[in-house]
Amino acid sequence: MNAQTKPSPTVFDVQRIRADFPLLSRTVHDKPLIYFDNANTSQKPASVIEAVDDHYRRHNANVSRAVHQIGEEATAAYEGARDKLARFINATSRNELVLTSGTTQSINLVAYSYALPRLKPGDAILTTVMEHHANIVPWQLMAARTGATVKAAPIDERGELIVEKYIEMLTPEVKLACVTHVSNVLGTVNPVREIARECRKRGIPLLVDGSQAVPHRPVDVQALGCDFYALTGHKMLSPTGTGALWARKEHLEAMPPFFGGGEMIREVRFDGTTFAEPPHKFEAGTPNIAGFVGLSAAIDYYHSVGFDAIHSWEQQLLAYATERLREIPGLRLVGEAKEKEPVISFLIEGAQATDLATLLDLQGVAVRSGHHCAHPLMQFFKVPATLRASLAFYNTREEVDAFITALLKVRKLLM
Repeated sequence: MNAQTKPSPTVFDVQRIRADFPLLSRTVHDKPLIYFDNANTSQKPASVIEAVDDHYRRHNANVSRAVHQIGEEATAAYEGARDKLARFINATSRNELVLTSGTTQSINLVAYSYALPRLKPGDAILTTVMEHHANIVPWQLMAARTGATVKAAPIDERGELIVEKYIEMLTPEVKLACVTHVSNVLGTVNPVREIARECRKRGIPLLVDGSQAVPHRPVDVQALGCDFYALTGHKMLSPTGTGALWARKEHLEAMPPFFGGGEMIREVRFDGTTFAEPPHKFEAGTPNIAGFVGLSAAIDYYHSVGFDAIHSWEQQLLAYATERLREIPGLRLVGEAKEKEPVISFLIEGAQATDLATLLDLQGVAVRSGHHCAHPLMQFFKVPATLRASLAFYNTREEVDAFITALLKVRKLLM
């Protein structure tokens, strides 16, 4: 059994969980904070904050560079985070996991180290209209350097990927396919296993952006069948500047290093350098050691709550919030996929998204407004921006009610 799927408690005590998150108790503009910007970054439980604090107070040293006691402690903690994360996503080996600053660095690593040496004029990279810029711009940079092209599979008005069209676009010139596991704007969950199966039939490697999936659901990279899986720590209760790239062993062994420097070598001579084995050959320089200590504590926290309980509660919140939003006159939901994670984008007729977000902030409600680093998706829906409320398992129905009350109030001010 994957550790993520450990049985969860029969009763989900959200108030007990909220007590573990210090920031949730603060006020904003003299109002209790309602934090609905979790797709942007999650809040951190006290155990994560304390783990980082303890590292700097008691174990602060560089990793893999000393035989003294605290150096060994720091190294054990850092490499222990790799072990936990490998188990968390059910990697075959810890050596398949490159620790990075987040999904953006992970995807760029694949772009520069895997794609760039292989692409040539006439080749193509396939992505989708719903991708975050981090899964578009690196491929455009590669295309500009190699003469390859970037193709985007379409979505429908519900915000669902047209899977048969994606599969149809897996033509022989496609040398790499990409897809987000969960849309950061729509919450849409894409059928990664089906896509990976079709890619394997054609010998096309598949990269998955897992930033918005890992905080909400168990991820098993072996079961998914993809070739690369990128994730970000700060969206999953961890410090900023943490993340990882999981990749199949054969890819990592064939890929040249992306960055050069210390800790990614066996020996440096002026007549040539011998690189370390994966994953270390991709980890030049001093890493975010304390950040990964925090990520390790975050994984422990997820295990203590259980993903069955997390997913059940978040789906209840998503359904309730969607139902309440439908009550608001002139509100348009953007993205109504059948399978979603708790991300809701919407517009209100006659009101700018940024104005709504600004006024909601004065009511203590933190939501996101803008294009959400997804310009092509905004262009598809023919809107400049949306308002996005993204929920997490520490949010409550009472917060949803207060959000709706605040939204009705600010809507009235703008009408």
